[in-house]
Amino acid sequence: MNVLASPAQLRASFLRWALFMVPLVLLVGIAAGQLGSPDTTWFAGLEKPAIYPPPVTFGIVWFVLFVLIGLAMAKVASAWGAAGRGLALGLFAVQFLLTQSWTAVFFGMQDMVAALYVIGASGALLLLALPLVWRVRRVAGLLLLPYLAWVCFAGALNYAFIVANPDGGNRDADGAETRVAL
Repeated sequence: MNVLASPAQLRASFLRWALFMVPLVLLVGIAAGQLGSPDTTWFAGLEKPAIYPPPVTFGIVWFVLFVLIGLAMAKVASAWGAAGRGLALGLFAVQFLLTQSWTAVFFGMQDMVAALYVIGASGALLLLALPLVWRVRRVAGLLLLPYLAWVCFAGALNYAFIVANPDGGNRDADGAETRVAL
């Protein structure tokens, strides 16, 4: 027997999922931020490319994106019985975790080239996940478009850092630099 949920039941399901997903996405983002930070001697010593925005921008943008991502995933999760729901959620989760690992690679490991590969793979997975999400809930796909734009910008910025700092920056653990003049 097929029984359709009422509009009120659908809204309640979305609200419950949103109350779970938004904090979960924020928590994952905050946890990832603990794996590396721009507050290092290494990063301070890097030449900043022209497209590098003011540092306060990153926290604001990520907070807004995390909320949008959480709402998008709540829309998909609350689509009970929708074809491809599980695949869309699973692929997006893998992609999101990969994106969050970028912080550890770029700031924690101080490896800009590996970080570029991470953000590139993340962007590719997002391009695969987005149509799946879109098929389940179009609104969810629309909510993820700013995230796609930011991942693309992050890749361009990462590349710009590599170009501006071809030596990879000073990676000494204590931040000390030794210069020898002959």
